[in-house]
Amino acid sequence: MSMDRGGLADFLRRSRERLRPGEVGLPAGPRRRTPGLRREELSQLAGMSADYLMRLEQARSPQPSPQILASLAQALRLSPDERDHVFLLAGHRPPAGPRAGEHIRPGLLYLMDQLVGTPVQLLSDLGDLLVQNELAESLFGCTCTVAGPDRNVVWRWFTDPFVREAYPPQEHERHGREHVADLRAAVARRGADAPALALVDRLRGTGAEFTALWELHEVAVRRGGRKRVLHPATGPMEFDMEALLAPAEDQRLLVFTPPPGSKTVEALELLREAGPETAHRSHR
Repeated sequence: MSMDRGGLADFLRRSRERLRPGEVGLPAGPRRRTPGLRREELSQLAGMSADYLMRLEQARSPQPSPQILASLAQALRLSPDERDHVFLLAGHRPPAGPRAGEHIRPGLLYLMDQLVGTPVQLLSDLGDLLVQNELAESLFGCTCTVAGPDRNVVWRWFTDPFVREAYPPQEHERHGREHVADLRAAVARRGADAPALALVDRLRGTGAEFTALWELHEVAVRRGGRKRVLHPATGPMEFDMEALLAPAEDQRLLVFTPPPGSKTVEALELLREAGPETAHRSHR
C-alpha cells in the first residue's frame, strides 16, 4: 500500500484544528489564535516531537509506524472510521476492530427472517454455525441438538461421516481443502488467538486427513462459489453461494441462490412448502 502524504497531512491538520482544548482537558487560554489544539499540545498528547508532527502535517515525513498512528488517533479522539482512514492514508492496513463473537445484531436476524425463499446461514470466521433460517434448516438440517463446540462446520466435516453424504463423493476432497484453507486464513487474521488455536488443536486430533491438509498451508478465503447438495426429498440441487461480511468481520452471511432457470428453483419451492422435517439425517 502506498502512502498518501498530502492526504495524511491534510487530515491530521484538520483533525487537530477541529479538536477543542477542553475536549482533552486543556485550558483554552485568552490568547489562543489556533482554532483547535496547538501542534505542541498534540505532540505532547501523542508522545512525539513537535518537529516530527510538523513534518507530518507538511507532507515531508517518512512513513509513520502503526504505533505512531495509533498514538495520534488516540490523542485526536478519532472515531474508528477516522482512525482507519489515517492508517490507509499512511499506507498501512487498519487494525482489526472489535469482534462480534456470538452476538447477532437484531437487524441481521430480521433480514434473515425476510429471506423466506432463500437458504441463509450466519457463521463465524472459524466456521461456527450461529444461526440459520428455516429454509437453510430444511436444506442442511437442524443442529439444535448439537453441542456448542460441535456446531462448527469444519469440525463436523472431519468428524461426522453422515455430513458428507449430502455432497457428491467426487467433491469431498475439494470441500475438505476449502474448509482448511479458509480456516488457515481466519487463524492468521485473528493473530492465532486462543479460540482459533484450540479449534486447530482439536481438529488435529481427528486424524491424518485434517493434519495433512493443514500442513499444506493453503490459504483461500471462501467468498462464494457453486455448491451441490444431494437432498433426499428433491434430489440433486445446485446453488450459487455468496459469502457476505456482517458488520463485524468475524461473522459472515452465507446466501444460497439457485441459478436462474435451473431445476433447483422449483425444488427449493417444494422444500420450502415441505418444511425442515424433510432434511436428510446426514444434516442433523
